Amino acid sequence: MVKHLPPAVKQLLTLRNPDAYVGPSLSRLNHLFKTTYADARLKGATTGWLVLTTCTLLTANVPSSVGHLYRFATRSEVGDAGSRLSVSDAVRKAALMREAALKSTIFVGVPRTIGALAGLQAALEDDVRTELRTDTHRTANAANIEAVIARGTALWNSIYEPHAVKLYKKLESYHPDFIAFIIQSYGSVLSPLPGADEQGNLSRALGSVVGVACLRAEDRVGPQLVSHVFGLLKARNVVKGLSEEDRWIATDEGTEWVLRTVDTLLDVVIPERDGVPPAKL
Repeated sequence: MVKHLPPAVKQLLTLRNPDAYVGPSLSRLNHLFKTTYADARLKGATTGWLVLTTCTLLTANVPSSVGHLYRFATRSEVGDAGSRLSVSDAVRKAALMREAALKSTIFVGVPRTIGALAGLQAALEDDVRTELRTDTHRTANAANIEAVIARGTALWNSIYEPHAVKLYKKLESYHPDFIAFIIQSYGSVLSPLPGADEQGNLSRALGSVVGVACLRAEDRVGPQLVSHVFGLLKARNVVKGLSEEDRWIATDEGTEWVLRTVDTLLDVVIPERDGVPPAKL
C-alpha cells in the first residue's frame, strides 16, 4: 500500500498552477450578478441566466463563486441568511444548478464539475440539502439502455442536422467507441430526463445553453461552439413543451444574449487571464 507521495513527486505537483482560481471579491461578484440578473429579468430569461452563470463559473474554474451564486439566487439580501426564499424555491434553484453542472461534464470534463458541485454543496443549507434527491435516475441497465440511446440519437439529430450522419461517421472513424460514448452521454446526461416531475430537469433549449456557455468560457474550441450555437437556435423547432423563455432564448436575439452575458461574466471573473484581454462588446 502506498501511504505517502515520494518527495520529488509531491514537489512536482505544486507546479503548473494546481489550484482553482480564487475569483473576484464578493462585492464585485455580487455587482456582476445584480447587473446581469436584472438584464435577464427584463428579458424573461432568469432560468437561462442561472444556468449559463453556473456553467460559466464552473468552466472558469472558480468553485467558490458557484456557492456565492446560489446564495445570490436564493436570498433577497445576499449577506443575510434570514432573507432566503422558501425551502421549495431554494431547492428548485439548487436543483437547476446541480443539473446544469452535471451536463457541463460533457463539455469541460469531470474535474471542474467536481469543484463546482463541491462549491455549491458547501453553500446549501441543511433543509435544502435534505430535499434534493439522493437516488440516481441515470443508471443504465438492460431495461432502459435502448431508451437512453434513442434519446441521445434524437438530441444528436436535433443539434447537428443536416450534418448529423456525416459527423457521426467522422467521429466513429476516430475511435469505434467514441460516438457510442457520445450518444449514450447525450441520452443519459444532456437530454432532458423523461417525466415532467424530474427535479431540476432542464429543457432542450436550456441544455443547449449549457453547451454554449461552457464552450464560450472554455476558449479555443470554436468549431464545437459554433455547432452548439446552431443547436441552441434549432431548439426553437421543438414541437412540444417549449416555454416562452425557451422560445426567446432560441431566437437570434436570445442566442446573442447568451453569448454576450457569458462574456460579461468572464470579463470580471477572469479578466486578462493568461494574457487574453476582455471581449469587446
